[in-house]
Amino acid sequence: MKILVTGAGGFLGKAIVERLLAHGQNDIRCMLRDTSKARGLEAIAARYPESKLEFIAVNLRNPAEIVPAVAGCDVVIHAAAALKGSPAEMFMDSPVASRNLLEVIVNELRPIRVVLVSSFGVMGVPELPRGAMVDESTPMERHPELRDVYSHSKLRQEQLFWEYREKYGFELVVLRPGVIYGPGGGHFSNRVGLSLFGRFLHLGGDNLLPLTYVDNCAEAIVVAALSEEANGQIYNVVDDDLVTSKQYLARYKSKVKRLSSIPVPYPVLMWGSKMVERYSQRSKGQLPAIFTPYKTRAMWAGNQFSNAKLKSIGWRPVVSTQEGLERAFAAFRAEPEKVK
Repeated sequence: MKILVTGAGGFLGKAIVERLLAHGQNDIRCMLRDTSKARGLEAIAARYPESKLEFIAVNLRNPAEIVPAVAGCDVVIHAAAALKGSPAEMFMDSPVASRNLLEVIVNELRPIRVVLVSSFGVMGVPELPRGAMVDESTPMERHPELRDVYSHSKLRQEQLFWEYREKYGFELVVLRPGVIYGPGGGHFSNRVGLSLFGRFLHLGGDNLLPLTYVDNCAEAIVVAALSEEANGQIYNVVDDDLVTSKQYLARYKSKVKRLSSIPVPYPVLMWGSKMVERYSQRSKGQLPAIFTPYKTRAMWAGNQFSNAKLKSIGWRPVVSTQEGLERAFAAFRAEPEKVK
């Protein structure tokens, strides 16, 4: 079975390739925007003598480049996505690029299973009560224009995949990871807080963090990709034994470096969000609405999270949360200090 992994050179992409090899899937085509990123994948492949990795440079904005990448593949794992940039760039590199990929997939002359790496951001959590359970039954976001650009672009991306599946009938599996972390990843999710004016605003309080260690997330993607019963299903991806925002921040200060932080209780955050939104409207956008009540409910209201459905198809974490945090913090500690 030949498997194509888009975004194979990225933080999650490399882990997906390694977990595929660990599951005995050796015929893997790695789609990269820049083949210089193949070095990390070659190091991974060296640990698996039977592996047959193929590297192909593709810009998903160019449909003609996608055709040879998809040709002959049985499974496409789509992990490539824009994480930052202007709104135009985010939409070009997620929904538009995905449409280009889908157009090539539906014209392939053999059955293909498609596995989409989506996001927690596509779910309509702002309309849930505080403390509600977030699982696969949570409705999709109804007001993406009120969220951040990343969530909006990922929502439109996932909608595209379901629309194409309904029209063309290929197999589709969707995974929605929470906060992916680990060595090489970011130190803080916005769910913990934000750095503003030289201080770290701790906004997450005692909220649970929907963490998934990068290897665990990759394992979930691979297990779902290879599961016959996963066709047409959505799986949320979070680990066991989740920690709270406060616990994460305390351990970071202890294990990585001292950090000056200011806790902001949720009621104060909501009041401030209303003030920012009101002033932004009155000033006609001179002050951007960085905080709004809707965004605050989406990110910091506090929820419970379930991975029961994912476990029903055989997924188990390969790294415990305690071990994952230790590995991540050790890597963060070893990173060189950024020049200010």
